[in-house]
Amino acid sequence: MPTWLIIVLVVLLVLAVGGTIARRAQLARSRSAFDVSLERVNRDLATAAASDRGWDRSTLEAAARRIFAQERGTEPDTLTLVEVLDRPGTDDDRAVFRAEHSGAAHVLTLGRRDGQWVHESLALDRG
Repeated sequence: MPTWLIIVLVVLLVLAVGGTIARRAQLARSRSAFDVSLERVNRDLATAAASDRGWDRSTLEAAARRIFAQERGTEPDTLTLVEVLDRPGTDDDRAVFRAEHSGAAHVLTLGRRDGQWVHESLALDRG
């Protein structure tokens, strides 16, 4: 095996290992912020559900799974509620989910129209 090929393979191996270590460190640093954000969303959802039955968690998640399946042809592998926007009335309410399917993450936004959860947007998560 030529020397230059060995050097290229070693450099690629070092880059791959270094990238893996850096990504794990980044995830470890951001985990606490994610946990705080998730706790805030859960509190917001509980507050919204106390005054409006449309925010029932099982109803909301069922609508998100149904809408994702309609848009992508299959249900998501995981579904995480990441933001709750409970505005006065119901037609301005929003629920934002992070949906994962086949290794890709998506941001699914639901809105309410006439008391029903409807699709507003679905995009790849670039964050």
